[in-house]
Amino acid sequence: MWDDIAAAIRAAGGGSGEPGAVRPVGGGDINAAYRFELGGRSYFVKCNRKAALAMFDAEAAALAQMGARIRVPQALCTGTSGEWSFLVLEWLDLERRGDDARLGEALAGVHRLTMPRYGWDIDNAIGRSAQANGWLADWADFWARRRLAPQLGLAAGNGAHFRDGETLLALLPALFDGYAPVASLLHGDLWSGNAAFLADGTPLLFDPASYFGDRETDLAMTELFGGFSPRFYDAYRAAWPLDPGYPVRRTLYQLYHVLNHYNLFGGHYRHEAESMMGRLLAQLR
Repeated sequence: MWDDIAAAIRAAGGGSGEPGAVRPVGGGDINAAYRFELGGRSYFVKCNRKAALAMFDAEAAALAQMGARIRVPQALCTGTSGEWSFLVLEWLDLERRGDDARLGEALAGVHRLTMPRYGWDIDNAIGRSAQANGWLADWADFWARRRLAPQLGLAAGNGAHFRDGETLLALLPALFDGYAPVASLLHGDLWSGNAAFLADGTPLLFDPASYFGDRETDLAMTELFGGFSPRFYDAYRAAWPLDPGYPVRRTLYQLYHVLNHYNLFGGHYRHEAESMMGRLLAQLR
């Protein structure tokens, strides 16, 4: 496999020479991840089963789009070798701490990239779960059909029939009454583990699950698992203030990720999803 990856890197204009050291590294999450040496240069390589090639292609496309406004790892190439698929990224030495204000400002810049409809040309994944992105003109319709309904369907298949789920889907438009968000380019999976800094403090994002939608969804995800400082939020709001209704919608947007975590990992996420749906319905009754 590594000879095929080396050939793909050379064809993409990367390093030359023979393959060198291959070392497993963290950071691949659902994929196997490696530091691969070729011609004196290092590369970050993700590997998965052959069927994951479309997921890697979508990730490379999302990084290219976000890279217009924020530093991202450059995607050199994707490909397959035998039963495996791979994505090759430039190797970057990352720091967990840096200029949080610049990160907030840069994220607002990413969100300034917009489209007239919600969705994306490419379907992708959120973790191991498929994420359909077919374009729709109405945001409430998109969030119901493309995000909550598929996760509720997966949950039912996993044995969790959320009683409030169908009710929430039917009442969803009321949560967007008078609110029509611009369709912003989103990271799509913005928890603290998918943001970092270079040694000089430059912020960067990686591991996207991108599409065009309400920018509040990215902000909601940052608050779900923590890890972002007040300087980040202050800088973002200074660059682009949030609508006063964000606190209610935040719960709705976080529900998508909690449902996905239930479908991936089970456990307490079921009870957390039930609680969130109950709070949302209380706002509507």
